[in-house]
Amino acid sequence: MPVLTRLIPSPVVVDIRPGALDDLAGLLADQRISGSGRLSIAISGGSGRALRERFAPVLPGADWFPVADGTIDSAVRLADDIKGSRRYDAVVGLGGGKIIDVAKYAAARVGLPMVAVATNLSHDGICSPVSTLDNDNGRGSYGVPTPIAMVVDLDVIRNAPVRFVRSGIGDAVSNISAIADWELSHRINGEPVDGLAAAMARTAGEAVLRHPGGVGEDEFLSVLAEALVLSGIAMSISGDTRPSSGACHEISHAFDLLHPKRAALHGEQVGLGAAFAMRLRGAHEESQLFTEVLRRHGLPVLPEEIGFSVDEFVRAVAYAPQTRPGRFTILEHLDLSTDQIRDAYSDYASTISS
Repeated sequence: MPVLTRLIPSPVVVDIRPGALDDLAGLLADQRISGSGRLSIAISGGSGRALRERFAPVLPGADWFPVADGTIDSAVRLADDIKGSRRYDAVVGLGGGKIIDVAKYAAARVGLPMVAVATNLSHDGICSPVSTLDNDNGRGSYGVPTPIAMVVDLDVIRNAPVRFVRSGIGDAVSNISAIADWELSHRINGEPVDGLAAAMARTAGEAVLRHPGGVGEDEFLSVLAEALVLSGIAMSISGDTRPSSGACHEISHAFDLLHPKRAALHGEQVGLGAAFAMRLRGAHEESQLFTEVLRRHGLPVLPEEIGFSVDEFVRAVAYAPQTRPGRFTILEHLDLSTDQIRDAYSDYASTISS
């Protein structure tokens, strides 16, 4: 009888709870990760030092590799350093999103499994099959394997800068807009939609959007962390970023490319982009709900709240389709002129004000 199911690429361990880091050494000793204890651990040059002091005594077989920044050069350098050292069982990314993205890319380059230990929840890259790295042309997305294990200690997350948690909220709720774009492309162009990936990404976004809690509560942080993990797995299932990236992310990429030194956090930009995109597609009630939830969590809903003028926002929206050639969203569908984008923004802004 043929097998009528499919294998889903996902971590073998997902540990999200207060105090999860207390058991990190035991998790890494799992035979599926590192039976010998030979680990290469990537950390930041700043806060990573404290983590190294904490874990070095319980991970005697590990070597520690400080990472300077979230660039492709740093990722290649880390891979070369790992390859030039002794033989390892796995790569561990211990830190924020940049460290995890660098570690994912380096692990893929040297052919080792990767463990993501997130110290903040700023975006869904913590468990995705994508590394987002800065390069000479701005910023690029690189396909990598899904982490073999995922650890989030809520005690650490609670003590991280609150802006990073808020950014994760924006990234999670933007899934809903991204799925609407995917379904639009299916209706107009016949693009296939992976139902399981779409269901997981939408459920993750709705869980965060509808949750009454806030960033200081473990229950809400658990839901947010789980949503970001599910978003990453949804991308693994579909084989691309479609479940979590639509017009919202195109607008964010445009900000990154047009204003690389002024860009806000990823989740801040995609949250704003999602609220505006929902308005563009005529989903006025959903757009209003987006702005209400974003505001409740302290996220921006207008470009000036992240340092951009209305003219700069209009230019970014007009430029956005160029950031993802071949991707079809509400922006490509409407194909608005600059004046039409400006009018649509005026309508969006006035609705928020009222």
